[in-house]
Amino acid sequence: HCPLASLSPRQSRVYGRDRVKFMESLVVGDIAELKPDQGTLTLLTNEKGGIVDDLIVTNTSEDHLYVVSNAGCADKDLAIMKDRVKELQAVGSDVHLEVLDNALLALQGPSMARVLQAGLSNDLGKLSFMNSAIMTVFGVPGCRVTRCGYTGEDGVEISVPAGRVVELAERLLGDPEVWLAGLAARDSLRLEAGLCLYGNDIDETTTPVEASLVWTLGKRRRMAMDFPGAAVIMAQIKEKPKRKRVG
Repeated sequence: HCPLASLSPRQSRVYGRDRVKFMESLVVGDIAELKPDQGTLTLLTNEKGGIVDDLIVTNTSEDHLYVVSNAGCADKDLAIMKDRVKELQAVGSDVHLEVLDNALLALQGPSMARVLQAGLSNDLGKLSFMNSAIMTVFGVPGCRVTRCGYTGEDGVEISVPAGRVVELAERLLGDPEVWLAGLAARDSLRLEAGLCLYGNDIDETTTPVEASLVWTLGKRRRMAMDFPGAAVIMAQIKEKPKRKRVG
């Protein structure tokens, strides 16, 4: 089977020669080490070490960062990002933020590769986990296809120009193995995979250490301690937190 879900996250692009500096001033991951068109799950943290949101950040080969935020956190994330852009621009940094009017479709499951390959000129087999590429998908140009998902299954998330999303969804649903999946189905899958849901398992009162998400902290970033809440987070790594997510 191959469930198709319509997601509603905030998608944005960060341009400018200081785009990595900007992103690393907000998140715990090593964005500078990402190869072209490689992405990573990272955490936007506050000065107390709490998780403001979990993001997917991709270093595109088109000279910008592509950022996907959770829908429920989109407004606060955007406010934080806009404020930081202004702060950096005020001291001469070259960074600009663009909010995209794109939809996001998630196609997941064992049949995903067969279903999607039928509508691609690109070889999906060359797209490895957490990598992305701009493709024409079933006749819809300008789609960013990222091999990732939040289900524990092989899958892709497809960023689609808003005016073409219904057309693409209908084409995908034309395959008998593709069916629509709602939040409850996706929630069951991410629970089985042990993946955190923002607002349920993690929030601004939870640190990466408490959430068992220390693996998202880049080694270089740990050494530099230059991300929001670094002192709190690094102290917890050494001293062990009083509470910790399991499962």
